[in-house]
Amino acid sequence: MIHYILQIIAFQLLFLVVYDLFLKKETFFVWNRCYLLITPILSFILPFIKIDAIRETIPTSYTITLPEILLQTGIGDPVIEGGMLQEVILIGSKQIPLSTWILSIWGIGVMISCSYFMYKFIKIQGLKKKGILSHIEGFQMIILPNTDVAFSFFNTIFLGADLSDSQRKNIILHEIIHIKERHSLDMLFFEVLRIVCWFNPLVYIYQNKMMLLQEYTADAKAVSQNDKKTYYQSLLSHVFKTENISFINTFFNHSLIKKRIIMLQKTKSRKIAQIKYAFILPLILSMLVYVSCSDDNVSVEKEVSLQTQIAELQAAIQEKEGLSDAERDQLSSLMQEVYEKKFTADGRDKVIEEREYIDFDDIGVPYALIDQVPVYPGCENTLTNAERKACMAEKVSKYVNRNFDVNLAKKLNLKGVNRIFMKFKINKEGDIIDIMARAPHPELEREAIRIIKGLPNMQPGQQDGVPTAVLYSLPITFKV
Repeated sequence: MIHYILQIIAFQLLFLVVYDLFLKKETFFVWNRCYLLITPILSFILPFIKIDAIRETIPTSYTITLPEILLQTGIGDPVIEGGMLQEVILIGSKQIPLSTWILSIWGIGVMISCSYFMYKFIKIQGLKKKGILSHIEGFQMIILPNTDVAFSFFNTIFLGADLSDSQRKNIILHEIIHIKERHSLDMLFFEVLRIVCWFNPLVYIYQNKMMLLQEYTADAKAVSQNDKKTYYQSLLSHVFKTENISFINTFFNHSLIKKRIIMLQKTKSRKIAQIKYAFILPLILSMLVYVSCSDDNVSVEKEVSLQTQIAELQAAIQEKEGLSDAERDQLSSLMQEVYEKKFTADGRDKVIEEREYIDFDDIGVPYALIDQVPVYPGCENTLTNAERKACMAEKVSKYVNRNFDVNLAKKLNLKGVNRIFMKFKINKEGDIIDIMARAPHPELEREAIRIIKGLPNMQPGQQDGVPTAVLYSLPITFKV
Protein backbone atom coordinates (compact mmCIF):
# COMPACT_ATOMS: atom_id res chain seq x y z
CA MET A 1 0.00 0.00 0.00
CA ILE A 2 2.76 2.44 0.91
CA HIS A 3 4.56 1.70 -2.33
CA TYR A 4 1.32 2.26 -4.27
CA ILE A 5 0.89 5.68 -2.61
CA LEU A 6 4.50 6.60 -3.40
CA GLN A 7 3.93 5.62 -7.03
CA ILE A 8 0.86 7.87 -7.22
CA ILE A 9 2.78 10.83 -5.82
CA ALA A 10 5.76 10.21 -8.12
CA PHE A 11 3.56 9.94 -11.23
CA GLN A 12 1.62 13.10 -10.31
CA LEU A 13 4.88 14.95 -9.80
CA LEU A 14 6.11 13.91 -13.25
CA PHE A 15 2.82 14.97 -14.86
CA LEU A 16 3.04 18.36 -13.15
CA VAL A 17 6.66 18.86 -14.24
CA VAL A 18 5.66 18.20 -17.87
CA TYR A 19 2.76 20.64 -17.50
CA ASP A 20 4.96 23.40 -16.06
CA LEU A 21 7.76 22.93 -18.58
CA PHE A 22 5.77 22.60 -21.77
CA LEU A 23 2.05 23.37 -21.44
CA LYS A 24 1.07 25.99 -18.88
CA LYS A 25 2.13 28.97 -21.05
CA GLU A 26 0.16 27.81 -24.06
CA THR A 27 -3.31 29.14 -24.82
CA PHE A 28 -4.79 25.68 -25.42
CA PHE A 29 -7.02 26.06 -22.40
CA VAL A 30 -9.37 23.17 -23.21
CA TRP A 31 -6.47 20.78 -23.76
CA ASN A 32 -4.80 21.91 -20.54
CA ARG A 33 -8.05 21.48 -18.65
CA CYS A 34 -8.31 17.88 -19.87
CA TYR A 35 -4.67 17.30 -18.96
CA LEU A 36 -5.16 18.53 -15.38
CA LEU A 37 -8.30 16.43 -14.94
CA ILE A 38 -7.06 13.19 -16.52
CA THR A 39 -3.48 12.92 -15.25
CA PRO A 40 -4.40 12.69 -11.52
CA ILE A 41 -6.75 9.82 -12.38
CA LEU A 42 -4.05 8.16 -14.51
CA SER A 43 -1.66 8.29 -11.57
CA PHE A 44 -4.12 6.11 -9.61
CA ILE A 45 -4.64 3.64 -12.47
CA LEU A 46 -1.13 3.17 -13.91
CA PRO A 47 0.35 1.29 -10.91
CA PHE A 48 -2.18 -1.50 -11.54
CA ILE A 49 -1.25 -1.91 -15.22
CA LYS A 50 1.48 -4.50 -15.62
CA ILE A 51 2.14 -5.49 -19.22
CA ASP A 52 3.99 -8.80 -19.56
CA ALA A 53 5.12 -7.91 -23.09
CA ILE A 54 7.06 -4.93 -21.72
CA ARG A 55 8.68 -7.07 -19.03
CA GLU A 56 9.74 -9.63 -21.63
CA THR A 57 11.07 -6.95 -23.98
CA ILE A 58 13.22 -5.22 -21.37
CA PRO A 59 16.52 -7.10 -20.76
CA THR A 60 16.78 -8.71 -17.34
CA SER A 61 19.74 -6.52 -16.43
CA TYR A 62 17.53 -3.48 -16.76
CA THR A 63 14.59 -4.81 -14.81
CA ILE A 64 13.88 -2.65 -11.76
CA THR A 65 13.63 -4.62 -8.56
CA LEU A 66 12.29 -2.66 -5.63
CA PRO A 67 13.14 -3.57 -2.07
CA GLU A 68 10.29 -5.27 -0.28
CA ILE A 69 8.54 -2.97 2.18
CA LEU A 70 7.85 -4.82 5.44
CA LEU A 71 5.51 -3.20 7.94
CA GLN A 72 5.60 -3.90 11.64
CA THR A 73 2.37 -5.62 12.63
CA GLY A 74 0.92 -7.03 15.78
CA ILE A 75 0.56 -10.71 16.45
CA GLY A 76 -2.70 -12.12 15.20
CA ASP A 77 -4.02 -15.65 15.40
CA PRO A 78 -1.33 -18.31 14.90
CA VAL A 79 -0.92 -19.40 11.30
CA ILE A 80 -0.73 -23.10 10.55
CA GLU A 81 1.80 -23.64 7.80
CA GLY A 82 1.33 -26.88 5.94
CA GLY A 83 -1.03 -28.12 8.64
CA MET A 84 1.91 -29.27 10.69
CA LEU A 85 3.26 -27.18 13.53
CA GLN A 86 1.96 -23.90 14.87
CA GLU A 87 3.77 -20.80 13.80
CA VAL A 88 6.47 -19.81 16.27
CA ILE A 89 6.56 -16.07 17.00
CA LEU A 90 9.86 -15.03 18.49
CA ILE A 91 9.69 -11.37 19.33
CA GLY A 92 7.08 -8.86 20.28
CA SER A 93 3.87 -8.73 22.19
CA LYS A 94 0.30 -8.07 21.22
CA GLN A 95 0.02 -4.59 19.81
CA ILE A 96 -1.97 -2.59 17.30
CA PRO A 97 -0.65 -3.29 13.77
CA LEU A 98 1.10 -0.42 12.01
CA SER A 99 -1.38 -0.76 9.14
CA THR A 100 -4.18 -0.06 11.61
CA TRP A 101 -2.40 3.05 12.85
CA ILE A 102 -1.92 4.26 9.28
CA LEU A 103 -5.59 3.66 8.42
CA SER A 104 -6.65 5.40 11.63
CA ILE A 105 -4.53 8.48 10.88
CA TRP A 106 -5.81 8.54 7.31
CA GLY A 107 -9.40 8.24 8.55
CA ILE A 108 -8.93 11.10 11.01
CA GLY A 109 -7.47 13.24 8.21
CA VAL A 110 -10.43 12.41 5.97
CA MET A 111 -12.89 13.38 8.70
CA ILE A 112 -11.10 16.69 9.31
CA SER A 113 -11.01 17.41 5.56
CA CYS A 114 -14.72 16.59 5.23
CA SER A 115 -15.50 18.88 8.16
CA TYR A 116 -13.54 21.72 6.58
CA PHE A 117 -15.32 21.17 3.27
CA MET A 118 -18.70 21.26 5.00
CA TYR A 119 -17.66 24.45 6.80
CA LYS A 120 -16.89 26.14 3.47
CA PHE A 121 -20.12 24.90 1.94
CA ILE A 122 -22.15 26.16 4.90
CA LYS A 123 -20.34 29.48 4.62
CA ILE A 124 -21.56 29.85 1.03
CA GLN A 125 -25.10 29.00 2.09
CA GLY A 126 -24.82 31.65 4.78
CA LEU A 127 -23.83 34.22 2.18
CA LYS A 128 -26.91 33.27 0.15
CA LYS A 129 -29.14 34.02 3.13
CA LYS A 130 -27.47 37.36 3.81
CA GLY A 131 -27.70 38.58 0.21
CA ILE A 132 -30.46 39.87 -2.02
CA LEU A 133 -31.54 37.37 -4.70
CA SER A 134 -31.99 38.43 -8.32
CA HIS A 135 -31.64 36.79 -11.75
CA ILE A 136 -29.61 37.58 -14.83
CA GLU A 137 -29.55 35.63 -18.12
CA GLY A 138 -31.22 32.68 -16.39
CA PHE A 139 -28.67 32.56 -13.54
CA GLN A 140 -29.05 33.48 -9.90
CA MET A 141 -27.27 36.57 -8.62
CA ILE A 142 -26.78 37.32 -4.95
CA ILE A 143 -26.00 40.92 -3.99
CA LEU A 144 -23.97 40.92 -0.77
CA PRO A 145 -24.27 44.07 1.37
CA ASN A 146 -21.26 46.02 2.68
CA THR A 147 -18.63 44.13 0.67
CA ASP A 148 -16.92 44.15 -2.71
CA VAL A 149 -16.31 40.40 -3.14
CA ALA A 150 -17.08 38.72 -6.45
CA PHE A 151 -17.23 35.00 -7.22
CA SER A 152 -19.44 32.27 -8.67
CA PHE A 153 -20.49 28.82 -7.48
CA PHE A 154 -22.33 26.58 -9.95
CA ASN A 155 -25.22 28.68 -11.35
CA THR A 156 -25.00 31.45 -8.75
CA ILE A 157 -23.02 34.71 -9.00
CA PHE A 158 -22.12 36.53 -5.78
CA LEU A 159 -21.47 40.27 -6.12
CA GLY A 160 -20.60 42.81 -3.46
CA ALA A 161 -22.94 45.80 -3.28
CA ASP A 162 -19.92 48.14 -3.07
CA LEU A 163 -18.75 47.30 -6.61
CA SER A 164 -19.18 50.00 -9.26
CA ASP A 165 -21.46 49.53 -12.25
CA SER A 166 -18.50 49.27 -14.65
CA GLN A 167 -16.88 46.61 -12.51
CA ARG A 168 -20.12 44.64 -12.26
CA LYS A 169 -20.47 44.50 -16.03
CA ASN A 170 -17.08 42.84 -16.58
CA ILE A 171 -17.40 40.63 -13.51
CA ILE A 172 -20.83 39.30 -14.53
CA LEU A 173 -19.54 38.56 -18.03
CA HIS A 174 -16.53 36.77 -16.55
CA GLU A 175 -18.51 34.74 -14.01
CA ILE A 176 -21.18 33.69 -16.53
CA ILE A 177 -18.38 32.09 -18.54
CA HIS A 178 -17.30 30.15 -15.42
CA ILE A 179 -20.86 28.92 -15.02
CA LYS A 180 -21.30 27.94 -18.65
CA GLU A 181 -17.98 26.08 -18.65
CA ARG A 182 -19.04 24.22 -15.47
CA HIS A 183 -15.79 25.15 -13.75
CA SER A 184 -17.29 24.48 -10.32
CA LEU A 185 -17.36 20.76 -11.16
CA ASP A 186 -13.59 20.83 -11.71
CA MET A 187 -13.09 22.46 -8.34
CA LEU A 188 -15.31 19.93 -6.60
CA PHE A 189 -13.38 17.11 -8.26
CA PHE A 190 -10.18 18.38 -6.67
CA GLU A 191 -11.97 18.95 -3.37
CA VAL A 192 -12.82 15.23 -3.32
CA LEU A 193 -9.19 14.40 -4.09
CA ARG A 194 -8.12 16.70 -1.28
CA ILE A 195 -10.39 14.85 1.12
CA VAL A 196 -9.22 11.37 0.09
CA CYS A 197 -5.54 12.35 -0.41
CA TRP A 198 -5.30 15.08 2.23
CA PHE A 199 -1.68 14.05 2.89
CA ASN A 200 -0.61 14.58 -0.74
CA PRO A 201 0.56 18.18 -1.37
CA LEU A 202 0.45 17.67 -5.14
CA VAL A 203 -3.37 17.54 -5.10
CA TYR A 204 -3.39 21.11 -3.77
CA ILE A 205 -0.96 22.16 -6.50
CA TYR A 206 -3.20 20.55 -9.10
CA GLN A 207 -6.20 22.47 -7.79
CA ASN A 208 -4.33 25.80 -7.83
CA LYS A 209 -3.21 25.24 -11.40
CA MET A 210 -6.76 24.38 -12.43
CA MET A 211 -8.07 27.51 -10.72
CA LEU A 212 -5.56 29.69 -12.62
CA LEU A 213 -6.38 27.93 -15.90
CA GLN A 214 -10.07 28.62 -15.37
CA GLU A 215 -9.32 32.31 -14.91
CA TYR A 216 -7.32 32.31 -18.15
CA THR A 217 -10.25 30.67 -19.94
CA ALA A 218 -12.84 33.12 -18.60
CA ASP A 219 -10.58 36.12 -19.25
CA ALA A 220 -9.92 35.08 -22.84
CA LYS A 221 -13.61 34.63 -23.65
CA ALA A 222 -14.64 37.80 -21.78
CA VAL A 223 -12.09 39.92 -23.63
CA SER A 224 -13.33 38.55 -26.96
CA GLN A 225 -16.75 40.04 -26.06
CA ASN A 226 -15.48 43.27 -24.53
CA ASP A 227 -12.82 45.95 -24.87
CA LYS A 228 -9.46 44.64 -23.62
CA LYS A 229 -8.36 48.00 -22.20
CA THR A 230 -11.55 48.36 -20.16
CA TYR A 231 -11.13 44.84 -18.88
CA TYR A 232 -7.54 45.60 -17.75
CA GLN A 233 -8.74 48.70 -15.90
CA SER A 234 -11.40 46.64 -14.15
CA LEU A 235 -8.73 44.24 -12.92
CA LEU A 236 -6.38 46.96 -11.70
CA SER A 237 -8.75 49.60 -10.34
CA HIS A 238 -9.55 47.85 -7.07
CA VAL A 239 -7.78 46.91 -3.88
CA PHE A 240 -8.79 43.32 -4.34
CA LYS A 241 -10.35 41.18 -1.64
CA THR A 242 -11.99 37.78 -1.84
CA GLU A 243 -13.60 35.04 0.19
CA ASN A 244 -10.97 32.37 0.82
CA ILE A 245 -12.95 29.35 -0.41
CA SER A 246 -10.97 27.01 -2.62
CA PHE A 247 -13.78 25.63 -4.80
CA ILE A 248 -15.44 28.91 -5.90
CA ASN A 249 -14.47 30.92 -8.98
CA THR A 250 -13.25 34.25 -7.66
CA PHE A 251 -12.92 37.32 -9.86
CA PHE A 252 -10.64 39.33 -7.60
CA ASN A 253 -7.58 37.41 -6.49
CA HIS A 254 -4.52 39.57 -6.03
CA SER A 255 -2.01 36.73 -6.41
CA LEU A 256 -3.47 35.79 -9.82
CA ILE A 257 -3.97 39.25 -11.36
CA LYS A 258 -0.45 39.59 -12.76
CA LYS A 259 -0.53 36.12 -14.32
CA ARG A 260 -3.97 36.77 -15.81
CA ILE A 261 -2.84 40.02 -17.41
CA ILE A 262 0.29 38.38 -18.81
CA MET A 263 -1.81 35.62 -20.34
CA LEU A 264 -4.25 38.16 -21.79
CA GLN A 265 -1.35 39.86 -23.56
CA LYS A 266 0.02 36.56 -24.87
CA THR A 267 -0.42 35.82 -28.56
CA LYS A 268 -2.62 32.83 -29.26
CA SER A 269 -0.52 29.68 -29.49
CA ARG A 270 0.05 28.23 -32.93
CA LYS A 271 -1.52 24.85 -33.62
CA ILE A 272 1.91 23.32 -34.21
CA ALA A 273 2.57 23.85 -30.50
CA GLN A 274 -0.01 21.16 -29.76
CA ILE A 275 2.70 18.64 -30.53
CA LYS A 276 3.93 19.33 -27.00
CA TYR A 277 1.09 17.18 -25.72
CA ALA A 278 2.87 14.24 -27.34
CA PHE A 279 5.35 14.40 -24.46
CA ILE A 280 2.76 12.64 -22.34
CA LEU A 281 3.07 9.47 -24.44
CA PRO A 282 6.72 8.64 -23.63
CA LEU A 283 6.03 9.70 -20.06
CA ILE A 284 3.18 7.21 -19.71
CA LEU A 285 5.23 4.55 -21.49
CA SER A 286 8.10 5.01 -19.03
CA MET A 287 5.63 4.66 -16.15
CA LEU A 288 4.26 1.45 -17.66
CA VAL A 289 7.79 0.09 -18.06
CA TYR A 290 8.43 0.90 -14.41
CA VAL A 291 5.31 -0.78 -13.02
CA SER A 292 5.59 -3.75 -15.39
CA CYS A 293 9.22 -4.48 -14.56
CA SER A 294 9.16 -3.77 -10.86
CA ASP A 295 9.02 -6.78 -8.53
CA ASP A 296 7.65 -4.90 -5.56
CA ASN A 297 4.76 -7.29 -5.17
CA VAL A 298 6.93 -10.40 -4.87
CA SER A 299 7.30 -11.57 -1.29
CA VAL A 300 8.97 -14.55 0.26
CA GLU A 301 5.68 -16.41 0.53
CA LYS A 302 4.80 -15.86 -3.14
CA GLU A 303 8.12 -17.19 -4.27
CA VAL A 304 7.23 -20.51 -2.72
CA SER A 305 3.95 -20.96 -4.55
CA LEU A 306 4.22 -24.74 -4.58
CA GLN A 307 4.64 -24.85 -0.84
CA THR A 308 1.68 -22.51 -0.46
CA GLN A 309 -0.44 -25.06 -2.32
CA ILE A 310 0.55 -27.88 -0.03
CA ALA A 311 0.16 -25.66 3.04
CA GLU A 312 -3.38 -24.77 2.07
CA LEU A 313 -4.24 -28.39 1.29
CA GLN A 314 -2.80 -29.72 4.51
CA ALA A 315 -4.38 -26.99 6.62
CA ALA A 316 -7.75 -27.74 5.05
CA ILE A 317 -7.67 -31.47 5.71
CA GLN A 318 -5.78 -31.65 8.97
CA GLU A 319 -8.88 -31.22 11.11
CA LYS A 320 -10.81 -33.93 9.28
CA GLU A 321 -11.37 -37.24 11.03
CA GLY A 322 -10.27 -39.21 8.00
CA LEU A 323 -8.87 -38.65 4.53
CA SER A 324 -10.14 -40.06 1.30
CA ASP A 325 -7.81 -41.97 -0.99
CA ALA A 326 -7.90 -39.06 -3.46
CA GLU A 327 -6.85 -36.59 -0.75
CA ARG A 328 -4.04 -38.87 0.38
CA ASP A 329 -2.76 -39.26 -3.17
CA GLN A 330 -2.95 -35.51 -3.85
CA LEU A 331 -1.12 -34.60 -0.64
CA SER A 332 1.61 -37.19 -1.16
CA SER A 333 2.11 -36.04 -4.74
CA LEU A 334 2.45 -32.42 -3.70
CA MET A 335 4.88 -33.26 -0.92
CA GLN A 336 7.13 -35.18 -3.26
CA GLU A 337 7.06 -32.36 -5.80
CA VAL A 338 8.09 -29.88 -3.11
CA TYR A 339 11.04 -32.01 -2.11
CA GLU A 340 12.10 -32.53 -5.71
CA LYS A 341 12.04 -28.82 -6.42
CA LYS A 342 13.58 -27.87 -3.04
CA PHE A 343 13.99 -24.19 -2.19
CA THR A 344 16.02 -22.05 -4.61
CA ALA A 345 16.76 -18.35 -4.79
CA ASP A 346 19.47 -16.22 -6.41
CA GLY A 347 20.63 -19.26 -8.34
CA ARG A 348 21.73 -21.14 -5.22
CA ASP A 349 20.36 -24.15 -3.43
CA LYS A 350 18.95 -23.24 -0.04
CA VAL A 351 19.04 -26.75 1.42
CA ILE A 352 21.62 -26.38 4.14
CA GLU A 353 22.25 -29.81 5.58
CA GLU A 354 24.82 -32.60 5.54
CA ARG A 355 22.93 -34.41 2.75
CA GLU A 356 22.94 -32.57 -0.56
CA TYR A 357 20.30 -34.85 -2.08
CA ILE A 358 17.19 -36.37 -0.58
CA ASP A 359 16.62 -40.11 -0.71
CA PHE A 360 13.22 -40.18 -2.36
CA ASP A 361 12.82 -43.86 -1.60
CA ASP A 362 12.54 -42.72 1.99
CA ILE A 363 10.74 -39.45 1.36
CA GLY A 364 8.47 -39.94 4.32
CA VAL A 365 4.79 -39.59 5.07
CA PRO A 366 3.18 -36.14 5.39
CA TYR A 367 2.18 -35.17 8.92
CA ALA A 368 -1.54 -35.06 8.06
CA LEU A 369 -1.49 -38.63 6.70
CA ILE A 370 0.46 -40.50 9.38
CA ASP A 371 -1.37 -43.08 11.46
CA GLN A 372 0.73 -42.35 14.55
CA VAL A 373 2.78 -39.17 14.71
CA PRO A 374 6.28 -39.08 16.24
CA VAL A 375 6.35 -38.53 19.99
CA TYR A 376 8.38 -35.61 21.39
CA PRO A 377 10.21 -36.35 24.68
CA GLY A 378 7.82 -35.51 27.49
CA CYS A 379 4.73 -36.30 25.42
CA GLU A 380 4.80 -40.05 26.01
CA ASN A 381 1.66 -40.03 28.14
CA THR A 382 -0.51 -38.66 25.33
CA LEU A 383 -2.92 -41.18 23.84
CA THR A 384 -4.30 -39.74 20.60
CA ASN A 385 -2.70 -38.21 17.54
CA ALA A 386 -4.39 -34.87 18.31
CA GLU A 387 -2.87 -34.83 21.81
CA ARG A 388 0.57 -35.73 20.48
CA LYS A 389 0.36 -32.99 17.86
CA ALA A 390 -0.66 -30.38 20.42
CA CYS A 391 2.05 -31.48 22.84
CA MET A 392 4.73 -31.42 20.15
CA ALA A 393 3.63 -27.98 18.92
CA GLU A 394 3.90 -26.62 22.45
CA LYS A 395 7.29 -28.22 23.10
CA VAL A 396 8.80 -27.08 19.78
CA SER A 397 7.47 -23.53 20.28
CA LYS A 398 9.04 -23.30 23.74
CA TYR A 399 12.29 -24.80 22.48
CA VAL A 400 12.62 -22.37 19.58
CA ASN A 401 11.73 -19.33 21.70
CA ARG A 402 14.27 -20.39 24.33
CA ASN A 403 17.15 -21.07 21.93
CA PHE A 404 16.75 -18.74 18.95
CA ASP A 405 19.35 -15.96 18.88
CA VAL A 406 17.07 -12.92 18.95
CA ASN A 407 20.13 -10.63 18.92
CA LEU A 408 20.30 -11.29 15.18
CA ALA A 409 17.80 -8.45 14.80
CA LYS A 410 20.37 -5.92 15.99
CA LYS A 411 23.31 -7.60 14.24
CA LEU A 412 21.54 -7.74 10.87
CA ASN A 413 19.71 -4.43 11.33
CA LEU A 414 16.40 -6.18 10.74
CA LYS A 415 13.12 -4.32 10.79
CA GLY A 416 9.47 -5.30 10.70
CA VAL A 417 8.37 -8.89 10.17
CA ASN A 418 10.73 -11.57 8.86
CA ARG A 419 9.24 -15.00 8.17
CA ILE A 420 11.30 -18.17 8.11
CA PHE A 421 9.89 -21.26 6.39
CA MET A 422 11.25 -24.57 7.69
CA LYS A 423 10.90 -28.11 6.32
CA PHE A 424 12.40 -31.17 7.97
CA LYS A 425 11.90 -34.89 8.36
CA ILE A 426 11.89 -37.21 11.37
CA ASN A 427 13.24 -40.50 10.04
CA LYS A 428 12.56 -44.10 11.08
CA GLU A 429 15.05 -43.80 13.93
CA GLY A 430 13.51 -40.56 15.25
CA ASP A 431 16.41 -38.35 14.06
CA ILE A 432 15.94 -34.91 12.46
CA ILE A 433 17.18 -34.94 8.84
CA ASP A 434 16.72 -33.18 5.50
CA ILE A 435 16.35 -29.71 7.00
CA MET A 436 15.34 -26.96 4.61
CA ALA A 437 15.03 -23.22 5.27
CA ARG A 438 13.95 -20.11 3.41
CA ALA A 439 14.23 -16.65 4.95
CA PRO A 440 14.85 -13.04 3.87
CA HIS A 441 18.45 -13.27 5.16
CA PRO A 442 20.96 -16.17 5.02
CA GLU A 443 21.86 -15.64 8.69
CA LEU A 444 18.26 -16.27 9.65
CA GLU A 445 18.30 -19.48 7.62
CA ARG A 446 21.47 -20.69 9.29
CA GLU A 447 20.14 -19.86 12.75
CA ALA A 448 16.82 -21.60 12.08
CA ILE A 449 18.61 -24.73 10.81
CA ARG A 450 20.90 -24.70 13.86
CA ILE A 451 17.85 -24.64 16.11
CA ILE A 452 16.04 -27.47 14.30
CA LYS A 453 19.20 -29.61 14.31
CA GLY A 454 19.18 -29.29 18.09
CA LEU A 455 15.75 -30.89 18.47
CA PRO A 456 15.96 -34.08 20.56
CA ASN A 457 15.61 -37.61 19.20
CA MET A 458 11.97 -38.69 19.16
CA GLN A 459 9.94 -41.86 18.98
CA PRO A 460 9.44 -42.35 15.22
CA GLY A 461 6.03 -42.18 13.60
CA GLN A 462 4.25 -45.31 12.44
CA GLN A 463 2.22 -46.12 9.36
CA ASP A 464 0.30 -49.41 9.37
CA GLY A 465 2.27 -50.40 12.50
CA VAL A 466 5.67 -49.92 10.82
CA PRO A 467 8.12 -47.11 11.78
CA THR A 468 8.31 -44.55 8.98
CA ALA A 469 9.73 -41.13 8.26
CA VAL A 470 7.41 -38.14 8.75
CA LEU A 471 7.59 -34.75 7.04
CA TYR A 472 7.16 -31.53 9.00
CA SER A 473 6.70 -27.85 8.16
CA LEU A 474 7.36 -25.07 10.65
CA PRO A 475 6.98 -21.33 9.96
CA ILE A 476 8.83 -18.97 12.30
CA THR A 477 7.92 -15.28 12.48
CA PHE A 478 10.82 -13.10 13.55
CA LYS A 479 9.34 -9.78 14.74
CA VAL A 480 11.37 -6.65 15.48
